[in-house]
Amino acid sequence: MIDQKLLDVLICPACRAKVRLDGDRLACRNPSCGLRYPIRDDIPIMLIQEAEKPDGRQQATGNGKT
Repeated sequence: MIDQKLLDVLICPACRAKVRLDGDRLACRNPSCGLRYPIRDDIPIMLIQEAEKPDGRQQATGNGKT
């Protein structure tokens, strides 16, 4: 799904920690952050507003929408 070389260089845009493959998502390795980023058509979507919080809720976008 995701090439290991790409996975080795990707970081969480929220806290700058490394990410790991977690099923169909990339998960931040920082336990205090823990955001999970979707992968669509084999492309990681590394946008904070697209991330899920560790409890499965969508990350707030900062524009009043959740």
